[in-house]
Amino acid sequence: MNAKEAATCYLGLGTNLGDRRANLTKALQHLGQVPTVEIVKTSSIYETAPVGPQGQPDFLNQVVQAEVTCSARRLLELVQGIEQDMGRVRRRRWGERIIDIDILLYGDETIDEPDLQIPHPQMLARQFVLVPLAEIAPDLILPDGGRATDAADAGGRVCRVEL
Repeated sequence: MNAKEAATCYLGLGTNLGDRRANLTKALQHLGQVPTVEIVKTSSIYETAPVGPQGQPDFLNQVVQAEVTCSARRLLELVQGIEQDMGRVRRRRWGERIIDIDILLYGDETIDEPDLQIPHPQMLARQFVLVPLAEIAPDLILPDGGRATDAADAGGRVCRVEL
């Protein structure tokens, strides 16, 4: 991709350690400082129970729409750098974390590599992704052909957090 092309991408942010709201704010500030990433929209913040190991604090989650002028591979490197700068330590799969930034969608690209899978392989099963995604892009067509707003089911435990 050259510098003149931009891809619309969606990022999922999550945190369940420390000052969770401050962690989301800091991650957004980091993303906003990346020259190849322009944040277009941010969802509300949602509180959700952890997926995977229980006995950990609840998460705050948010979805971001961005226009990106770098490759998906480069975007992965950038978001992993932000996670590292913020102090993320990978102890166990789906465990507690100060910040997690997932690339959910990157334009209409499909990538299946060991460390980079787009669309995100679990996004359609995660209400903590679908509900905030539907908030900012209700008519977005998802990888299964459905609309974001139709996939978001309020029946799960996803609570909007008023700031």
